[in-house]
Amino acid sequence: MAKLGEDIIGSSGLPPFFKLANADEVSIDAPENRKGDALRTWVRALSGFQKEALIRSAKTGDTWRLVSDEGPYLNGHDAAPCPLAFLSTGMVASFMNEIIALAEKQGVEIRKLKLIQDNYYTMKGSMPKRTMVGGAENIELQVEIDCDLDNAALNDFLINATYASPLNGLMRGQLESLFKLGKNGTELPTAKAQELDGVLFPDPGNHFAKSIPADGSLTLMEPVGLTPKKDVVKGTATGGSSLSDEQDRRLNIGAVAVLREDGIKEIQQMQYSPYGTSFRFLSSEDGRAPDANSLISAGIGFCFMTQFGRFVSMLKLDLPDYRIVQDSHFSLGGASGGTGKAGEADPLETHVYLETGEDDATAQEMLDISEQTCFLHAFCRTDLKTKLKIVRV
Repeated sequence: MAKLGEDIIGSSGLPPFFKLANADEVSIDAPENRKGDALRTWVRALSGFQKEALIRSAKTGDTWRLVSDEGPYLNGHDAAPCPLAFLSTGMVASFMNEIIALAEKQGVEIRKLKLIQDNYYTMKGSMPKRTMVGGAENIELQVEIDCDLDNAALNDFLINATYASPLNGLMRGQLESLFKLGKNGTELPTAKAQELDGVLFPDPGNHFAKSIPADGSLTLMEPVGLTPKKDVVKGTATGGSSLSDEQDRRLNIGAVAVLREDGIKEIQQMQYSPYGTSFRFLSSEDGRAPDANSLISAGIGFCFMTQFGRFVSMLKLDLPDYRIVQDSHFSLGGASGGTGKAGEADPLETHVYLETGEDDATAQEMLDISEQTCFLHAFCRTDLKTKLKIVRV
C-alpha cells in the first residue's frame, strides 16, 4: 500500500532528537512542580503518522525535541521509532536508574547489569461500530545481573527498585486521564472523556518551528535494522494491518538496556509485533540525552496522537491539523530521589486542539475514540504489575 503523507522527518535536515537551545523563545514552559517532576509535552502532527514533540521538565530544566513515525503496519515511512517505543525505553531507563541508585544506597556492588523488558498491548473490536478498544497487559522484566546478594535478597532488592520508579505511579491503580477540547480555536465541552477543571491552554500553533538545536555530539537515536524475530504474535503480519476495520491484535514492544562506561544508558527498542525496525536510544538524567520521564511523557503523547490519525483516516473524516499539550506529574524516584517510597503519579492532563470542518459532536467523538483506543491511556487506567525474572551472569 502507498505510504501516507510526506517523509517530513527524513527531509527536514534536523537531527531527529535534540535538546533545545531556545526553549524560552519557543515559549514552552514546565507545569508547576507539585510532586517532584512535572513535564509539559507539546505534540503536533507533521504528515501521515509522523509527529513531533517538545518536552520540558521542571526537575531538569531541559527541553527535548523528539519525533515519532510508524512502520509498514500503518503505511508509515519508518523514519523514527513508533510511539510505544518511547514508553518502553523510558520505563526500562527508569528501572535502571532505580536499581543503580538503590545499589549505591545499600552498598551493593553490581558488576554486570542488563535489562530485557517486554511490554504487551491489545487492540480489539470494530472501528466502524465504535467498539474498538486499546488495552495494556503486565510487563515482563528480565534482569541479568552479577552481584553478591543471595537469591532472596536480590529478589527483594529488584522488586523494591521497580516499585521505586516514578512510572510505578501510572502502572499501579487506575488513573483516568483528564482532557480539555478545542475545535478551530473555540473551546468545546468533552462528551465521554473526563473533563479537566480549568481553562483550555493557549494552542502552541507553529511555535515548534522556532526550535533550535543545542550543540551536542551524541547521536541520541538511530535505526539498528530489523528486529530479531521471536515467536509470532497474532494479527500483525501485513502492511496496513493496523488500519483494518475489525481487529484482534496483541502487540509486543521490547527494550534491552545496558549502562555504558560513560554512565549513559544505551537502549535498543525491539519492534516484535507489529514487526518492524529496531531503534537505538540513549538516555541520561544529567542532560546529555533525554531523561526517562521525558521519554515516557513523549510516548504517551505520541500514542494518543496516533489514534486521532488512525480514527480519521479509517472513517475518512476531515482533520488536516491537530495538536496536544499534555502535562504529566511524577514523584521523585524512591531510590534516585531519596524518598524511600514507591513511585507516584497524577492523572495525565491533556489539552486537545483540532482543526476540522466536522461538526462539534464529531470533534468530541474524535477525542473519545482516540482515548478509548490509545494503548498508553489504557496503560494508565489499568492496574499493572511487573513480572520479574532474574538471571545471574
